Formats: sequence, C-alpha cells, structure tokens
Amino acid sequence: MNFRHTVAALMLGATVLASPAAFAKDKDVAATEAPAQLPTKIDMDPSHDPQNVLVLDLSNGGRVLIRLVPEWAPHHVERVSKLASEGFYDGLIFHRVIDGFMAQTGDPTGTGQGGSDLPDLEAEFNAMPHVRGSVAMARTNDPNSANSQFFIVFYPRFALDHKYTVFGRVIGGMNYVDAIHRGEPPEDPTKIVQASLFSEHKPKPAAPAPAVTDDTPVTLDDLNNSSSQ
Repeated sequence: MNFRHTVAALMLGATVLASPAAFAKDKDVAATEAPAQLPTKIDMDPSHDPQNVLVLDLSNGGRVLIRLVPEWAPHHVERVSKLASEGFYDGLIFHRVIDGFMAQTGDPTGTGQGGSDLPDLEAEFNAMPHVRGSVAMARTNDPNSANSQFFIVFYPRFALDHKYTVFGRVIGGMNYVDAIHRGEPPEDPTKIVQASLFSEHKPKPAAPAPAVTDDTPVTLDDLNNSSSQ
C-alpha cells in the first residue's frame, strides 16, 4: 500500500512510436472501438446525488466535500463509500503529505503499509487528469493493489495520469486540504475525525474543548490551608 513511485521516474517514461509498417493494411480488419466518453463536468452541489459525496471532517476544524464519480471508477467509489459508511476512516491520519504534491490517508497503521481487511481492487485507470483537488487511490508497484488508501492532489501532477485510479474531485473545503500538516509522517498529523456520505446527514463533530487553566496566583494562605492525602 506504500505510495512510493518517484515523480521524476514517472515523468521520464519512454515514448513508444509506431512505425508505418505497424499499421494494418487489410481493409477487412475491423476498426478498434473507441472507449466510452467519461463525464468531465463535476456537479458542485452536494445535495445532488448525495450518496456520491464523501464528507471528511478534519481535526483542523474543516469539512471537505468530495464528489465521487462512479462513471470514472465504479469499484473504487464503492469501496471508499463502504469504508466511510462503516467508520473505517474515522481517526486515521494523513500520514504522507508532500508540499506542492498531495496529502495521503486511509492507512489504519499510519505507516503507509496498511489497508482494510477487504481484498485489493483491480485497477480502473481512466483519462481523468490529476489536477488540483483530484482524489485518487494509492497503490504499490502492483497496479491491482489499491485497497483503502487515497490521496488528494494539491497541484497538477499529470505524470500520474493513467497510472493511478482517479475516482473523485474536491467540491468544497479545499482550503482545509491545503492546511493539512506536511510530513512523512507529520510531527503533528492532521486526522480525519469523521468520514461519512452526505446522504447520511451526519453533523459536524464538536470541536474538542480547550484545556482549562487557572491563572489565579497561589497565595501563602492557599499553601497553609492545603492538605495532603
């Protein structure tokens, strides 16, 4: 589950050029059917199709809304939706956060090596680009190893296109994604306090109460009247 591909290596992939001799000359050869066109317009209204809106309530006080797009990657959307509804992501940290790149979460061990008890997913690579706000599944070198970990892109990383499964896009609260603490792992990692689907109508968790401090100065009388157990 460790997302460790070097971006530089991905950007230096070899280009394969087809020579004229490679083209079929037989007029009877059937033309290859073009792949279905994927929807590219993102519905920004979470009240539309709310069961396909992932809600992340973060420890930095923010609520992030992610539009899940089953047409892009149906099995990945199904997996993330299932885990979120079961509370799997609640309390998990963003364990790998690289400035100018992405924030990754979804590992119950917080190390980048873990996942859920469910089987790994078959890759659903698609033509959706890794632009700011894109949400994609992390994986190992094995294309079919995505499980529960996912990452949110800070800035475009087109070198990742067709190599990772993009399954959604942030439609609200990207400023809170930007505020996620950096590090691998961060010294003070940002957590997912609660993950849910918008259709569940879960309220935002209450912020933890600040520690109460008594700034009243201690007097000599206080010390004389104190008792020890």
